[in-house]
Amino acid sequence: MRTIINRFAVRGFVSMRWCSLMVLVLASLSASCAYQPWNIETYIQNLERPERDEYQQPAKVIEALNLTPGMVVADVGAGSGYFTRRFAKAVGETGKVLAIDVEQNMLDYNKQELEKLGMANRAQFVLVKPEDSPLSPNSVDLVFLCNAYHHVEHGVGYWGKIQEALKPNGRVVIVDYYHDERSGHLSFSKHHLVPRERVIENMEKAGLHLSKEHTFLPRQYFLEFEKIGSLSSAGQCNTGL
Repeated sequence: MRTIINRFAVRGFVSMRWCSLMVLVLASLSASCAYQPWNIETYIQNLERPERDEYQQPAKVIEALNLTPGMVVADVGAGSGYFTRRFAKAVGETGKVLAIDVEQNMLDYNKQELEKLGMANRAQFVLVKPEDSPLSPNSVDLVFLCNAYHHVEHGVGYWGKIQEALKPNGRVVIVDYYHDERSGHLSFSKHHLVPRERVIENMEKAGLHLSKEHTFLPRQYFLEFEKIGSLSSAGQCNTGL
């Protein structure tokens, strides 16, 4: 969220205590903006840092999703393409990954990295406004958000559109940080994080049922949702795989 400071009007005597407070406030604002999208190089470095693999466990996440060649995956909030590249490998030449983001610079970087791997033809790079869902009805097998749900502020209406985009037995997968001490140190305030229970409640309101939960990620919840009433959502599963 962009923080714009238009003006500080200071009238009369300003105490040293007030000056100190202002310094702390400005420092806090600076820290909270450290990884905003317009600081693209720093932001990408944060997303692609090698130590992320230790807790994100991307190979294990891909394995748990049981993707097969020919599937269509929507990577919502794709960012630098940390998972886009892995999805492109999993769905093969007959599949497609829709890399969706609000920042063109992110999509450009994502595309460049896939070109290096010779897999750019497996992806479509989609620039959207925050309130938009570019997905056509009955078009995707998997909608995936990693560390992005807490940025989504569209409510039930937005997720209703996502639900409509799913093919029969399609899934929505949400991986995001716990809002408590389990998430460890983060580069942004945990005030923005959404508790697991609220995510499940919001999805239910949008017609999406929790069908499976994976518990092997130490800092994040990993939830799979399907349309309420779909055949495969009949038996909810909790797995550490």
